[in-house]
Amino acid sequence: MKRIILCLTFLAPAICMGQMADSSTNNKAQQVYLLNSNNTRIYPKPKVFDFITKIPKNFLASNQEFVRGENPYYLTAASFSTLALIPFDQNITDGTRNFAQAIGMSEDNKYIKVAGLFKVPSNVGAGLYLIGNGSTSIMLALGFGTYGILKNDYRAQATASGLMESLILSGVFTQTIKRITGRESPFIAKKNGNTGGKWQPFPSFSEYAKHTPQYDAFPSGHLTTVLSALTVITENYPEIKWIKPVGYSAIGLMCFQMVQSEVHWVSDYPIAIFMGYLIGKSIAKSRFNEANKQSGNNKLPKLDIIASQAAGYPSIGLRLKL
Repeated sequence: MKRIILCLTFLAPAICMGQMADSSTNNKAQQVYLLNSNNTRIYPKPKVFDFITKIPKNFLASNQEFVRGENPYYLTAASFSTLALIPFDQNITDGTRNFAQAIGMSEDNKYIKVAGLFKVPSNVGAGLYLIGNGSTSIMLALGFGTYGILKNDYRAQATASGLMESLILSGVFTQTIKRITGRESPFIAKKNGNTGGKWQPFPSFSEYAKHTPQYDAFPSGHLTTVLSALTVITENYPEIKWIKPVGYSAIGLMCFQMVQSEVHWVSDYPIAIFMGYLIGKSIAKSRFNEANKQSGNNKLPKLDIIASQAAGYPSIGLRLKL
């Protein structure tokens, strides 16, 4: 699992190197990236504290994104999925735990501290669980930020800033809902004999702080955080095709680990997925402008309906404009 941490440290520069195939034009105020023949990105020069100053605007933008276009349908689907899964949560958790035990996975997420500061996973499950930890977003942000500064790359700097903001905004959204719903985590529910976990809405701030696992299962903060971070990266680097399959596979393994280690219920996931994706998308879009180009050769012909007189009779025809 130490290798996973090292891979995360070097992942950001590796992604940034993928842009060497792009054509970019730089000036002091902005950098222009030609991603393909029809897609041009313009990145203004990032400011140091963008990840803080943009929070209010992107908090509102994320809320607006939740109800824009087809997203209300996805929100409805996520809500119904949550309700449909709740009755089966305990059986799914027990089945997942039995399968993990059969393949030799521990339910404990064990870590050792390095230099008294950094948590290093000491088993496979802990490494998978760490993927959704905020430290992963911070490490990726440091990688993108370092590369962006050294190479004077505005896109990498914007990605680093977006990753930090996604960590903060994901926490704002998930903590708000957690404190409203007050759902018991599986391992606490098991100890208390509450099948499927007890719901205790609106715990006091002091009670929540003292007995957090009794109230913080829904929705999954780990899943919201890592998915918003991945979306920030994929939205900024859409031309690098391997990021999504690798990222989604890692997230899938993390989700399995959180259920088998009895940290989360499966029904904690649908709303987290919905929020994480749209939060990351809103944050990424706030840092660049798109100037899509379409060559004249690719321009679609225009078909008009025309009315006229032919041999004294009214007629209707079609006119094709190239």
